[in-house]
Amino acid sequence: MSIMLDVKDLNVYYGVIHALKGVSFHVNKGEIVTLIGANGAGKTTTLQTITGLIPAQSGSVMYNGREIIHTPGHQLVANGLAHVPEGRRVFATLSVYQNLMLGAYTRKDKDGIEATLKTVYEHFPRLLERKNQMAGTLSGGEQQMLAMGRALMSNPEMVVLDEPSMGLSPIYVNEIFNIIEKIHDSGVTVLLVEQNANKALSIADRAYVLETGNITIEGAAQDLANDPKVKAAYLSE
Repeated sequence: MSIMLDVKDLNVYYGVIHALKGVSFHVNKGEIVTLIGANGAGKTTTLQTITGLIPAQSGSVMYNGREIIHTPGHQLVANGLAHVPEGRRVFATLSVYQNLMLGAYTRKDKDGIEATLKTVYEHFPRLLERKNQMAGTLSGGEQQMLAMGRALMSNPEMVVLDEPSMGLSPIYVNEIFNIIEKIHDSGVTVLLVEQNANKALSIADRAYVLETGNITIEGAAQDLANDPKVKAAYLSE
């Protein structure tokens, strides 16, 4: 199995705070890998460093065999790596359709873009129903769908998802996780950061536990779901 994303010894500082302390992990092509951990453990910082939103002090991020630690974000999107940020970050004053088309801004293949749009609407029928609605008027769950749909419009090989279920009702949480599995089944590799460890481990192949900037446990997702330490810290209902 080939490694798609290889993160080695990542160190990140916010001023004097050492936020990531030598974080290393990898994602194989075709996997769903999840990072779980408490608030403030460094999960979002890890994703933002991988996709160039935060500079790393040191370390390496290899994507498809190429170092990307200083690669600008738009270039990463063009190379097949899409990021769905925490908090959705949709363009509130633009329509659903306009938001989706912005996701395809690195592409020139008109027919391909139309085909991807059709697929996105199949994944998210609600976006088709609301395609002319302003994104800011959608519910939280619908905005999450839009953020995911927008990322898929770039036709990515890999999607990095940051807290996709945050703030959503249980019905939407189930829907979002079903869609993540569908996206994965269509051939997209997934790196998932998620507060809902139960849900994340239920769909992931492998998992890493992040604690105050360090990876402390790693293994098959099923093994972590049954690990007494992980259960006690993250899986209490």
